[in-house]
Amino acid sequence: MNLFDRVRNRRGVRQFVKFGIVGASGFLVNLVIFTLLQRVVPNHNSAGPYFAIYSIAFLSGGVSNYFLNRVWTFRSTGHAGREAVQFMSVSVLALLVGLVVSALVARAVGHYGHVAWFCATLSGIVVNFFINKYWTFRSVR
Repeated sequence: MNLFDRVRNRRGVRQFVKFGIVGASGFLVNLVIFTLLQRVVPNHNSAGPYFAIYSIAFLSGGVSNYFLNRVWTFRSTGHAGREAVQFMSVSVLALLVGLVVSALVARAVGHYGHVAWFCATLSGIVVNFFINKYWTFRSVR
């Protein structure tokens, strides 16, 4: 078996790839909701409204990601309620990281918008994967 096959067959690598696919679907949910809310919320480029719509969109993607990761990525049979609370707690942590990144990017580019949203959303991927793998879904064998 060559190196590529050995890496591909490692459970953690498969989980990371699946987590990325699920994350991409949550990313799309997040983007659609963010874009729709931008169209209906006045002054969405100022900090207050931006943080509100960013938070709603981010957490909507998080709910979608929880269900897909529980069933497909980690195939968890643990207590669904406990895992949901843990997963969403990690999502809130990633949200806070994203809000800080948004503020920094907005300061650099001069406004809140899709660039700040994109950078903020990407900033939570690694945090989300490792904390969820080793805390939320730690009982998965």
